[in-house]
Amino acid sequence: MQSNMNYQKKLRNRAATSRYISVKMKFWISQLIAIAWMLVSIVLSLPWLDDLAQLIPLFAAIAIIAGISYIPGYMNAFMVASLLIDRQPAFKTIAPLEDITIVIACRNEEKGIGETLKQIAKQDYKGKIYVIVADNGSSDRTAETAREVGDQLGLSVLVVTENSPGKHNALNRALPQVKTRYIVTLDADTLLHPQAIRYIVARMLSAPEDVGAVAGAVLVRNSRENFLAKIQEWDYFLGIASIKRLQGLYQGTLVAQGAFSLYETEAIRKIGGWPDAIGEDIVLTWRLLGTNQRVYFEPLAVAFTEVPTTCKHFFRQRSRWARGMIEALQVIKPWQQPIMFARFLTGYNLIMPYLDLVYTFCWLPGLIAAFFGHYWIVGPVTILVLPLALLQNYILYRYQRYVFRTLDLKIRRNRWGFIAFVLFYQMIMSPVSVCGYFQEALKLGRVWK
Repeated sequence: MQSNMNYQKKLRNRAATSRYISVKMKFWISQLIAIAWMLVSIVLSLPWLDDLAQLIPLFAAIAIIAGISYIPGYMNAFMVASLLIDRQPAFKTIAPLEDITIVIACRNEEKGIGETLKQIAKQDYKGKIYVIVADNGSSDRTAETAREVGDQLGLSVLVVTENSPGKHNALNRALPQVKTRYIVTLDADTLLHPQAIRYIVARMLSAPEDVGAVAGAVLVRNSRENFLAKIQEWDYFLGIASIKRLQGLYQGTLVAQGAFSLYETEAIRKIGGWPDAIGEDIVLTWRLLGTNQRVYFEPLAVAFTEVPTTCKHFFRQRSRWARGMIEALQVIKPWQQPIMFARFLTGYNLIMPYLDLVYTFCWLPGLIAAFFGHYWIVGPVTILVLPLALLQNYILYRYQRYVFRTLDLKIRRNRWGFIAFVLFYQMIMSPVSVCGYFQEALKLGRVWK
């Protein structure tokens, strides 16, 4: 508790000594810095562009270099500038008493549901916690185990059954049973830090009235299993966290992930509950943003989830995320978002397929060609993206280290995983995302797990 008090004191001192900069001003400052960086990249790339234009048409050369260098450089510069000037506002309270309901949608989670419930029981939260386990047609003893463990722990556990396949069906089956103002969704393989519920509810109660959801910080719990999990540990710790912080700064977190997020119950009901989508949490969040509501992110509300440890499951998960993004773009277009920041942030996703396609079909072959002395595609300006990425990771690492100290956590030693994450992770992610785009375009079958 002392670390919590110190954290709040530091936030108040920082707010008192720092000059207030509005969110809109932070946005435009970061835009100017990002545009300046991109203009420098364009000037430096002219010889590279001229060489590439000798081999292919000029418009194609511009499109390739823009996808490899200009746009990624602009996006990284915008993120770095935003993170440098970001200041997390202080909580109005760090001891909320609001009753909440945690909904766990699960299917065949007999082995893990008990540990998930035990971590809920360990919360230092003073309000009443109700738990609803939405069993999506399990063929094992998931429901029975949930009831038995709930009774042993003294938790208020209600088990509801939904046989129609699909996570959204399970969540919507539980929604009518929720009687509290706020609802938290939690995956059955996700374990809460003892202070997670307190911090995520405190952020919601400290936020303006038009905030409809708060995304928690999800980190990796099984990074010791193999090297693939070690790489993903850094993706969650730095990559996803940096994106969440950026989006949270501009009050438009694009995914209040189902693994661990808090929502205003009535806001969910007004938009018709969870949608029939492979990325139900993505579409749900965009619909909330589309009703003129903001979505926050709370880095101190930490949960630990299991990540895929096989290439097959990793491919399924990340291609599903890519499909979810396309689904969200189909449901509500970025220019239809009523809030300026949400229009800009969702607009990013319009160009993500283009960037992934260029990376997969141009940059990767260009990298191979560069090893043989042919620098047609992978050129000198490409290197400008690397220092920005390293700076971004360094800024996030320092911040995450501070968060971990506040929560009495330790960062695992995982140097080789970090090196692989920085140098090779995008080589995996872009092709997988491209596969997801094609799956959605062809309307192939959905797989929840």
